[in-house]
Amino acid sequence: MYNASDLRRNLKIEIDGEPYIIIDFQFSKPGKGQSLYRCKLKNMISGVIFDKTYRSVDTFKPASLEERRMQYLYNQDNEFCFMDVENYEQVFLSVEQVGDAGNFMTDNLEVDILLFGEQPIGITLPNFVDLSITTADPWAKGDSVAGDTKPVTVETGYELRVPPFVEEGQKITIDTRTGAYVTRVKD
Repeated sequence: MYNASDLRRNLKIEIDGEPYIIIDFQFSKPGKGQSLYRCKLKNMISGVIFDKTYRSVDTFKPASLEERRMQYLYNQDNEFCFMDVENYEQVFLSVEQVGDAGNFMTDNLEVDILLFGEQPIGITLPNFVDLSITTADPWAKGDSVAGDTKPVTVETGYELRVPPFVEEGQKITIDTRTGAYVTRVKD
């Protein structure tokens, strides 16, 4: 069990049977009385954010979260299918649960799925993925209006800006945390 004095940013706690993450935290000690802990909490299932103030005597149950290694299989009817690499069970996450991670997922990519009990609630991608460029505009030498980057589209449909020497058909490494180009993949 956590006490109110244990509260801090990114701590995951369980309230009324649902997991919450503390996204903002402030401590205040009025002249008399108990200390106050003002928290901004986000429901990890629904995404609802709200403010709540706790006293120093309040206690909290840690959220029973587990991460499991799974393999991305396919996307169908706005759901993403993943297979547990140990027991071959399949779980489905909605487009909202996957979020921007869908821009970087290719078949058979191994990811970590965050589970609350047996319910999947989130996804963690590897920090870097290699994707093939499907569309790249040619870059005209001396085109200073466009700057030193040009737009490309990768195999998942994600669009980003890359240096002018990157061409269609090449593989590039993308940082999944920022969505930015890192380097070309050497053959």
